[in-house]
Amino acid sequence: MTHFGVLEAKSDGKSLSAVTGWHGDPDPRQIIHNVASSQHHPARIKLPAIRQGWLQRGPGGSGRGDEPFVEVSWDEALDLLSAELRRVYDTHGSSGVYGGSYGWSSAGRFHHGQSQLHRFLNCLGGYVSAVGDYSYGTSGALLPHVIGSVTEIMADATTWSVIREHTELFISFGGLSEKNSAVGPGGIARHSTRSEVERAREAGCHFVDITPIRDDAFAESGTEWIAPRPGSDAALMLAIAYVLDAEGLADLDFLETHTVGYDRFIAYVRGSSDGQPKSPEWASEITEISTDTIVALARRMAGSRTMINVSWSMQRQDHGEQPVWLGVTLAAMLGQIGLPGGGFQHGYGSSADVGLAKRVTSPPRFPQGTNPEKSYIPVARIADMLLHPGDVIPFNGRELTFPQVDLVYWVGGNPFHHHQDLARLRRAFQRPSTIVVHEQFWTSTARNADIVLPATMTIERDDFGAGRNDPLFFPMPALTEPAGEARDDYAIFGALEERLELNQAFTEGRTVKQWLEHLYSEWRERLASRGHTVPNFEDFWNSDHIEIPVLDPGQVLHADYRNDPVNHRLRTPSGRIEIYSEKIDSFGYEDCPGHPVWLEPREWRDQPYPLHLISNQPKTRLHSQLDVGATSKQGKLHGREPARMNPVDAAARELRNGDVVRIRNDRGSCLAGLIITDAIRPGVVQISTGAWYDPDPSDPSFCRHGNPNVLTADRPSSSLSQGTTAQHALVEVELWERAHPPITVDKPPKLIDNRT
Repeated sequence: MTHFGVLEAKSDGKSLSAVTGWHGDPDPRQIIHNVASSQHHPARIKLPAIRQGWLQRGPGGSGRGDEPFVEVSWDEALDLLSAELRRVYDTHGSSGVYGGSYGWSSAGRFHHGQSQLHRFLNCLGGYVSAVGDYSYGTSGALLPHVIGSVTEIMADATTWSVIREHTELFISFGGLSEKNSAVGPGGIARHSTRSEVERAREAGCHFVDITPIRDDAFAESGTEWIAPRPGSDAALMLAIAYVLDAEGLADLDFLETHTVGYDRFIAYVRGSSDGQPKSPEWASEITEISTDTIVALARRMAGSRTMINVSWSMQRQDHGEQPVWLGVTLAAMLGQIGLPGGGFQHGYGSSADVGLAKRVTSPPRFPQGTNPEKSYIPVARIADMLLHPGDVIPFNGRELTFPQVDLVYWVGGNPFHHHQDLARLRRAFQRPSTIVVHEQFWTSTARNADIVLPATMTIERDDFGAGRNDPLFFPMPALTEPAGEARDDYAIFGALEERLELNQAFTEGRTVKQWLEHLYSEWRERLASRGHTVPNFEDFWNSDHIEIPVLDPGQVLHADYRNDPVNHRLRTPSGRIEIYSEKIDSFGYEDCPGHPVWLEPREWRDQPYPLHLISNQPKTRLHSQLDVGATSKQGKLHGREPARMNPVDAAARELRNGDVVRIRNDRGSCLAGLIITDAIRPGVVQISTGAWYDPDPSDPSFCRHGNPNVLTADRPSSSLSQGTTAQHALVEVELWERAHPPITVDKPPKLIDNRT
């Protein structure tokens, strides 16, 4: 099981061959081939390594990211690390340790890097934690105020079978991405979205994608493409609301019985509260979409059973709360929330699990314990925390003080992929005394650490796994021995537990296999108490997979609330859909007031560049995972990440297909291989995230490999969420006329063998 599917392969005990997707997957994806081709890549970390300056001079960030590493024995590495952990906890306490590990490291439930690390640090006394995530952190802060839990919204999403039967018009703001539907947290066994979309179209559903990228959708959807100016979707949605109101198309009965605050919102739409009607003519100037198109779209939405889908990408931008809030508001104005095939969803096409029926329970997982440390940060504020300890920031109605972190411990995840303004992040990573990383590969995060411990890949360890909301639960026996001297995270923490005399608080004296059987058996008993029977552990371990029952294959999001809003209140302060939120309004945030509004992106004012950069998810890998794999490598041009541009913009710059270009703004620059295509809106350049950051040694703001996060701004979506704004930036593109600098990140850094 991987985050992008289940694989089948032959093994000689050391490596895999004949890799294919699982025989039960109707639509396996090519990125599965990154796994075997990466396992023994030269960039694989073979031995424990300590940054030379840290080893010689002791803790401190001077030289981090530039110095060679000294390869040492496991005993020496673990002795050094345990001593450093003692020092930091004795000197600073738990507020001096940041437990990073932003998920995604393993599809398995036991060897989940974040769970392993957090459990271990909790045994030491706790750690500074992060809340939210980069995927939908802005929505995660907003939606509980507006319509309830984000987790429930996605897990309870109207299933694709219901959409096929009932939806007439499927409007997707931000695309309905084929590539994002290939992956899901924890994995996806059956890639079914393509066939579901095709069957819905054949049944008469009409798909409309509102995005600057025409092919960010399944070809089978036959989508109608509307391409607004990036960052202007909130203006377009407000104009649709204006038409629904002006033409009497809003469902006033539903708004009266199921929502609060519509009167305040519609006063703003009409312009009576601020003097500016949000008319189609007004929106057309901002969005560059014709007035007629806006009016026609609003009328079609009101005349059809309409599903309004807002992709996760829509909230990864400046003021990203607004288009998500407006998606809910438009669905409420149509009065179709809770109807089969109608209403609102946040995430179709953003992850493979959205649209699957909810399971009766989640599969077993490794318990993290309780974190006694009270300090935390919004996940996207790590650079701010390291650079400005003691500063106070607003966050979702509270004020947070950044702690003084002396040690960062990262297991799984790659902040030099998912964070923004990487030159700034690199400066921030100089601040702690010590950075510890468990990694499989020499990513930029590993290169900017002090203690680097080689970890096993998923195929090298025993585990079990099921994706989020995926009903298929798989045993995951190790397929090969570990590469080099790699160890499981569990084994590493077990060895540290002994040195730190934690009295088996972490391991409880169990081996990996004993933990798997223990967790499974407890889970099996819980299921049995609810009337569901699954095999015993031995039978499960020897099976291909088992299936977790689902509650309702024909589930409809918010159906119970629609039918009985009194006894099925939403988890919002009022129990209703909050078009106006009194609570958000009470926070007094100018960048996120009490109802959805149009707020011009700050980037439009701050960066004097003509092209809109869209930095979306890649087709050839998951985020930055296995960027050295065969599928990922095949997608590059001249060894660099491809950038796509409209022919009109390429001609204006005398650029040709296949050129190496430099993309730049005031924050930084990167090289990319150019693809010219009319699938990109004029005025837009698109480059996927995830190329391993490969900075020029003399200029960390210049990435030779094509990581767009040297260009994106490290600033929050708003004071409410403090979420990332990674999706958009303004840039210029020009021909790179000098010799192509070498790519170095796919090779190890300089290593000195000092094992005894």
